Amino acid sequence: MQEYVEIGEELIFIAMGIASVIALAVFAERLIYYKKSLGKKNEDYLTEVRTSLQEEPEIHWKTDAGEESIYTRFLQFALKQLKLGRKGLDESLDGQILSEKLELEKRLPILNTLGNNAPFIGLLGTVLGVIKAFYGLGTLGSSGAEVVMRSISTALLATAAGLAVAIPVVMANNYFSRKSKVILQNLEILKKELLSYQMNKTKV
Repeated sequence: MQEYVEIGEELIFIAMGIASVIALAVFAERLIYYKKSLGKKNEDYLTEVRTSLQEEPEIHWKTDAGEESIYTRFLQFALKQLKLGRKGLDESLDGQILSEKLELEKRLPILNTLGNNAPFIGLLGTVLGVIKAFYGLGTLGSSGAEVVMRSISTALLATAAGLAVAIPVVMANNYFSRKSKVILQNLEILKKELLSYQMNKTKV
């Protein structure tokens, strides 16, 4: 039994290590992806496009805001769909927003899963450590106090490892979720202004 408990403890720490690497990789990939659509440069670009929609009868947007972002991609798509009627444009832009939402949320379930389950994995390591400690106490008696203390220390370390993984992962997931909502709201605003522009253009 003691051997299985020790193997279980080792597997818990290996799992925590793998979870940390996966979380870091997902965080780095998502950060790079989101950076393309965040920041003052993109805010200025959005302001420029919205001003054009409201003031210019004929518009020719720049869709090369430094590098491709969600906004430039959305507007490139919209330019090709302006010839559609209002209903067709509305449905077409809704589909594009949904497509962008799927891209924004890609891999975020991994962070969500790791954030929710890492504390429980750490807790399992703690339980195994406590079992090991009590087993040692029952086997060695009072003479094994040092071994028992080491086992309990390792058990608590498993909980700490689980929390050390979970806390930053949850924070990262919340950060990307908030940014995703902001980007999608901006796309919704652009969609409404594009529909308004298309309707006004049709009347002229």
